[in-house]
Amino acid sequence: MTEQAIVAAAQRLDAAGMMPSKSGNLSVRGATGFMITPAALPYAAMTPADIVPVDADGAPLPGAPHRPSSERRLHAAIYAARPDAGAIVHTHSPRATALSCARRGIPPFHYMILLAGGPVRCAEHATFGTAALARACVKGLRDRRAVLLANHGAVAVGATLKAAVTLAFELENLAGQYLDLLASGLKPVLLKKRDLAEAAAQFADYGRGG
Repeated sequence: MTEQAIVAAAQRLDAAGMMPSKSGNLSVRGATGFMITPAALPYAAMTPADIVPVDADGAPLPGAPHRPSSERRLHAAIYAARPDAGAIVHTHSPRATALSCARRGIPPFHYMILLAGGPVRCAEHATFGTAALARACVKGLRDRRAVLLANHGAVAVGATLKAAVTLAFELENLAGQYLDLLASGLKPVLLKKRDLAEAAAQFADYGRGG
């Protein structure tokens, strides 16, 4: 059941500290729209019946149990622009959010950046819940599966909900490692395109190409 999977994923992310103060949202694409977490409902108390079905533009369908997340426009814009996206995870995870507040992306200092499709950009700042943020996010996601939102948080997309959640966790891990490097005063040695291409070939062999 898709709704149950969304709740389980949201509660897992929340328990890991990735969604502080009811922040963030998750969605899964459907045949004519998508299902998204509701606005302002604590994840620990959420049930499958609380998940909100919306149309392709993010408008709630008749009989929806709650208001959809304030970021429904962002999810709708990503699905419209990215046929490969089957699920979206938006977090306010501490390390990725801290990096976004410096308006810095994540460079290719580690090969696991390939899970995001390459170096992670930081999208231009825009107010949460707006069409402007949705546009900035889609632009930042070009040829990528993850993006930081300036002074806001992070977004990960995947063909499946499991893939999007896995990427959200890895994005937080990479952000933390990069911040640790910056804090230490050491300068990260970035991988070259050839290094990343060789790692991508290894990923494909292990079935981890994203």
